[in-house]
Amino acid sequence: MPNIWINEWPPNAPPNLESKECSLIAAKLMMNAAQTAPVTGGVDNVEGEIVYGQRELEDLARKMEELAYSLGNKKKEDQWKYEAVMVRESDVVLFIGNYRAKETPFDLNCGVCGGTMDCSYVYERRRVAAGQIDITDRSLCETAIDGPLCGVRVGDLGYSVGSALWMAKTLFVDCRPFISVGIAGQKLGYCPDSVIVVGLPIATTSKNPYVDIHYDYHVINMEKMIDSVRKSYIIPRQAGPDYRLRRLQRDEGEAGEGED
Repeated sequence: MPNIWINEWPPNAPPNLESKECSLIAAKLMMNAAQTAPVTGGVDNVEGEIVYGQRELEDLARKMEELAYSLGNKKKEDQWKYEAVMVRESDVVLFIGNYRAKETPFDLNCGVCGGTMDCSYVYERRRVAAGQIDITDRSLCETAIDGPLCGVRVGDLGYSVGSALWMAKTLFVDCRPFISVGIAGQKLGYCPDSVIVVGLPIATTSKNPYVDIHYDYHVINMEKMIDSVRKSYIIPRQAGPDYRLRRLQRDEGEAGEGED
Protein backbone atom coordinates (compact mmCIF):
# COMPACT_ATOMS: atom_id res chain seq x y z
CA MET A 1 0.00 0.00 0.00
CA PRO A 2 1.43 3.45 -0.89
CA ASN A 3 2.46 5.48 2.11
CA ILE A 4 4.06 8.84 2.96
CA TRP A 5 6.75 8.75 5.61
CA ILE A 6 7.45 12.14 7.22
CA ASN A 7 10.38 12.83 9.52
CA GLU A 8 12.32 15.97 10.38
CA TRP A 9 15.74 14.31 10.46
CA PRO A 10 18.06 14.07 8.58
CA PRO A 11 17.57 17.34 6.68
CA ASN A 12 16.70 17.08 2.97
CA ALA A 13 16.31 13.29 3.16
CA PRO A 14 13.16 11.93 1.47
CA PRO A 15 11.08 11.87 4.71
CA ASN A 16 12.10 15.46 5.42
CA LEU A 17 11.27 16.55 1.86
CA GLU A 18 7.74 15.27 2.46
CA SER A 19 7.60 17.53 5.52
CA LYS A 20 8.80 20.46 3.43
CA GLU A 21 6.02 19.71 0.97
CA CYS A 22 3.54 20.37 3.79
CA SER A 23 5.16 23.78 4.30
CA LEU A 24 4.80 24.48 0.58
CA ILE A 25 1.09 23.72 0.72
CA ALA A 26 0.78 26.02 3.73
CA ALA A 27 2.60 28.80 1.82
CA LYS A 28 0.08 28.59 -1.02
CA LEU A 29 -2.84 28.84 1.40
CA MET A 30 -1.13 31.77 3.16
CA MET A 31 -0.83 33.57 -0.18
CA ASN A 32 -4.50 32.91 -0.78
CA ALA A 33 -5.27 34.58 2.55
CA ALA A 34 -3.04 37.52 1.62
CA GLN A 35 -4.82 38.04 -1.69
CA THR A 36 -8.24 38.09 -0.07
CA ALA A 37 -7.24 40.56 2.66
CA PRO A 38 -8.98 43.98 2.66
CA VAL A 39 -7.46 46.56 0.28
CA THR A 40 -8.14 50.27 -0.04
CA GLY A 41 -10.63 50.96 -2.80
CA GLY A 42 -11.07 47.28 -3.55
CA VAL A 43 -8.35 47.35 -6.22
CA ASP A 44 -5.66 44.69 -6.08
CA ASN A 45 -2.19 45.93 -5.19
CA VAL A 46 -0.48 42.86 -3.74
CA GLU A 47 1.63 40.21 -5.44
CA GLY A 48 3.31 37.14 -4.01
CA GLU A 49 6.03 34.67 -4.85
CA ILE A 50 6.94 31.37 -3.20
CA VAL A 51 10.56 30.25 -3.11
CA TYR A 52 11.75 26.82 -1.96
CA GLY A 53 14.59 24.43 -2.57
CA GLN A 54 17.95 24.09 -0.85
CA ARG A 55 19.89 26.03 -3.51
CA GLU A 56 17.33 28.82 -3.74
CA LEU A 57 17.18 29.36 0.01
CA GLU A 58 20.98 29.34 0.21
CA ASP A 59 21.18 32.03 -2.49
CA LEU A 60 18.70 34.13 -0.54
CA ALA A 61 20.64 33.71 2.72
CA ARG A 62 23.90 34.68 1.03
CA LYS A 63 22.31 37.79 -0.44
CA MET A 64 21.20 38.77 3.07
CA GLU A 65 24.75 38.29 4.35
CA GLU A 66 26.05 40.42 1.50
CA LEU A 67 23.57 43.20 2.31
CA ALA A 68 24.49 43.02 6.00
CA TYR A 69 27.85 44.53 5.09
CA SER A 70 26.98 46.61 2.02
CA LEU A 71 24.04 48.65 3.34
CA GLY A 72 26.29 50.47 5.79
CA ASN A 73 23.99 50.08 8.79
CA LYS A 74 26.13 48.77 11.65
CA LYS A 75 23.13 48.57 13.99
CA LYS A 76 21.44 46.06 11.68
CA GLU A 77 24.49 44.12 10.52
CA ASP A 78 24.24 41.31 13.07
CA GLN A 79 20.47 41.14 12.73
CA TRP A 80 20.71 40.48 8.99
CA LYS A 81 23.34 37.76 9.49
CA TYR A 82 21.25 36.03 12.15
CA GLU A 83 18.12 36.17 10.01
CA ALA A 84 20.06 34.69 7.09
CA VAL A 85 20.59 31.57 9.22
CA MET A 86 16.84 31.43 9.85
CA VAL A 87 16.26 31.39 6.08
CA ARG A 88 18.61 28.42 5.77
CA GLU A 89 16.64 26.62 8.47
CA SER A 90 13.33 27.24 6.68
CA ASP A 91 11.40 25.01 4.31
CA VAL A 92 9.82 27.74 2.18
CA VAL A 93 9.86 31.52 1.91
CA LEU A 94 6.75 33.43 0.89
CA PHE A 95 7.29 36.94 -0.48
CA ILE A 96 4.42 39.41 -0.36
CA GLY A 97 4.82 42.83 -1.97
CA ASN A 98 2.83 45.95 -2.82
CA TYR A 99 3.22 47.36 -6.33
CA ARG A 100 1.10 50.53 -5.99
CA ALA A 101 2.74 52.24 -2.99
CA LYS A 102 5.25 54.10 -5.18
CA GLU A 103 3.62 54.55 -8.58
CA THR A 104 -0.06 55.07 -7.81
CA PRO A 105 -0.70 56.65 -4.38
CA PHE A 106 -4.30 56.52 -3.23
CA ASP A 107 -4.55 60.34 -3.46
CA LEU A 108 -6.67 60.51 -0.34
CA ASN A 109 -4.96 63.67 0.98
CA CYS A 110 -4.72 61.94 4.34
CA GLY A 111 -1.15 62.68 5.43
CA VAL A 112 -0.47 59.07 6.44
CA CYS A 113 2.83 59.21 4.54
CA GLY A 114 4.01 61.85 7.01
CA GLY A 115 3.82 64.73 4.55
CA THR A 116 1.29 67.41 3.76
CA MET A 117 -2.42 66.77 3.35
CA ASP A 118 -2.34 66.96 -0.47
CA CYS A 119 -0.06 64.01 -1.30
CA SER A 120 2.59 66.44 -2.59
CA TYR A 121 5.11 64.90 -0.19
CA VAL A 122 5.19 61.82 -2.43
CA TYR A 123 4.80 63.51 -5.81
CA GLU A 124 7.47 66.18 -5.23
CA ARG A 125 10.06 63.50 -4.50
CA ARG A 126 9.42 61.54 -7.69
CA ARG A 127 9.76 62.12 -11.41
CA VAL A 128 6.33 63.16 -12.66
CA ALA A 129 4.99 63.25 -16.22
CA ALA A 130 1.44 64.27 -17.16
CA GLY A 131 0.48 64.17 -13.49
CA GLN A 132 1.62 60.57 -13.12
CA ILE A 133 4.67 59.24 -11.26
CA ASP A 134 7.39 58.03 -13.65
CA ILE A 135 9.23 55.03 -12.18
CA THR A 136 11.29 54.11 -15.24
CA ASP A 137 14.56 55.46 -13.77
CA ARG A 138 15.19 52.96 -10.98
CA SER A 139 18.77 54.13 -10.48
CA LEU A 140 17.56 57.01 -8.32
CA CYS A 141 17.13 54.81 -5.23
CA GLU A 142 20.10 54.82 -2.85
CA THR A 143 18.37 53.21 0.14
CA ALA A 144 17.15 49.71 0.96
CA ILE A 145 13.53 50.80 0.37
CA ASP A 146 12.72 53.35 -2.34
CA GLY A 147 10.67 55.86 -0.34
CA PRO A 148 8.64 57.86 0.26
CA LEU A 149 5.68 55.55 -0.22
CA CYS A 150 1.94 55.99 0.03
CA GLY A 151 1.11 55.13 3.64
CA VAL A 152 -2.33 53.79 2.71
CA ARG A 153 -0.86 51.33 0.21
CA VAL A 154 1.76 50.18 2.73
CA GLY A 155 -1.09 49.66 5.20
CA ASP A 156 -2.73 47.37 2.66
CA LEU A 157 0.47 45.32 2.60
CA GLY A 158 0.21 45.05 6.37
CA TYR A 159 -3.31 43.63 6.08
CA SER A 160 -2.09 41.04 3.57
CA VAL A 161 0.88 40.00 5.70
CA GLY A 162 -1.34 39.81 8.76
CA SER A 163 -3.82 37.57 6.94
CA ALA A 164 -1.01 35.28 5.79
CA LEU A 165 0.31 35.03 9.35
CA TRP A 166 -3.17 34.21 10.62
CA MET A 167 -3.33 31.36 8.12
CA ALA A 168 0.10 30.12 9.27
CA LYS A 169 -1.14 30.12 12.86
CA THR A 170 -4.28 28.25 11.84
CA LEU A 171 -2.24 25.62 9.97
CA PHE A 172 0.24 25.22 12.87
CA VAL A 173 3.34 26.07 10.82
CA ASP A 174 6.13 28.26 12.17
CA CYS A 175 6.40 31.60 10.41
CA ARG A 176 7.70 35.10 11.03
CA PRO A 177 7.78 38.23 8.82
CA PHE A 178 11.13 39.85 7.99
CA ILE A 179 11.71 43.03 6.02
CA SER A 180 15.36 41.93 5.63
CA VAL A 181 14.26 38.79 3.79
CA GLY A 182 11.96 40.88 1.60
CA ILE A 183 14.69 43.34 0.62
CA ALA A 184 17.11 40.51 -0.23
CA GLY A 185 14.36 38.83 -2.26
CA GLN A 186 13.83 42.03 -4.23
CA LYS A 187 17.54 42.17 -5.04
CA LEU A 188 17.25 38.63 -6.44
CA GLY A 189 14.25 39.58 -8.59
CA TYR A 190 11.37 38.17 -6.54
CA CYS A 191 8.09 40.16 -6.63
CA PRO A 192 9.58 42.28 -9.45
CA ASP A 193 6.69 44.77 -9.66
CA SER A 194 6.66 45.66 -5.96
CA VAL A 195 8.44 48.57 -4.32
CA ILE A 196 8.23 47.11 -0.82
CA VAL A 197 8.33 43.38 -0.03
CA VAL A 198 8.05 41.39 3.18
CA GLY A 199 9.55 37.91 3.40
CA LEU A 200 7.82 35.21 5.42
CA PRO A 201 10.03 32.15 6.06
CA ILE A 202 7.98 29.05 6.87
CA ALA A 203 9.06 25.86 8.64
CA THR A 204 7.44 22.65 9.84
CA THR A 205 9.83 21.63 12.61
CA SER A 206 9.71 20.53 16.23
CA LYS A 207 11.54 23.71 17.31
CA ASN A 208 10.51 27.09 15.97
CA PRO A 209 13.65 28.35 14.13
CA TYR A 210 12.64 32.01 14.46
CA VAL A 211 12.70 32.41 18.24
CA ASP A 212 15.27 31.88 21.03
CA ILE A 213 18.03 33.33 18.87
CA HIS A 214 21.23 34.19 20.73
CA TYR A 215 24.24 36.39 19.94
CA ASP A 216 26.66 35.24 17.22
CA TYR A 217 23.95 33.01 15.80
CA HIS A 218 25.59 33.19 12.38
CA VAL A 219 28.50 31.10 13.74
CA ILE A 220 26.76 29.21 16.57
CA ASN A 221 23.75 27.42 15.12
CA MET A 222 22.60 23.86 14.44
CA GLU A 223 24.38 23.51 11.10
CA LYS A 224 27.67 24.87 12.46
CA MET A 225 27.48 22.71 15.60
CA ILE A 226 26.86 19.52 13.62
CA ASP A 227 29.76 20.32 11.32
CA SER A 228 31.99 20.92 14.34
CA VAL A 229 31.02 17.53 15.81
CA ARG A 230 31.78 15.84 12.50
CA LYS A 231 35.23 17.41 12.44
CA SER A 232 35.93 16.42 16.04
CA TYR A 233 34.70 12.89 15.40
CA ILE A 234 36.59 12.21 12.17
CA ILE A 235 40.03 13.40 13.33
CA PRO A 236 40.37 10.85 16.21
CA ARG A 237 39.27 8.08 13.85
CA GLN A 238 42.05 8.95 11.45
CA ALA A 239 44.65 9.16 14.24
CA GLY A 240 43.73 5.89 15.96
CA PRO A 241 44.94 2.36 15.07
CA ASP A 242 42.97 0.06 12.83
CA TYR A 243 40.48 -2.10 14.73
CA ARG A 244 42.02 -5.27 13.27
CA LEU A 245 45.44 -4.54 14.77
CA ARG A 246 44.52 -3.75 18.33
CA ARG A 247 41.90 -5.31 20.58
CA LEU A 248 40.09 -2.91 22.93
CA GLN A 249 41.39 -3.30 26.50
CA ARG A 250 38.45 -3.66 28.84
CA ASP A 251 38.34 -3.19 32.58
CA GLU A 252 38.46 -6.29 34.76
CA GLY A 253 35.04 -7.76 35.20
CA GLU A 254 33.69 -6.23 31.98
CA ALA A 255 32.58 -8.78 29.48
CA GLY A 256 34.69 -8.76 26.35
CA GLU A 257 33.77 -9.78 22.88
CA GLY A 258 32.36 -13.29 22.88
CA GLU A 259 32.40 -13.57 26.68
CA ASP A 260 29.41 -14.21 28.93
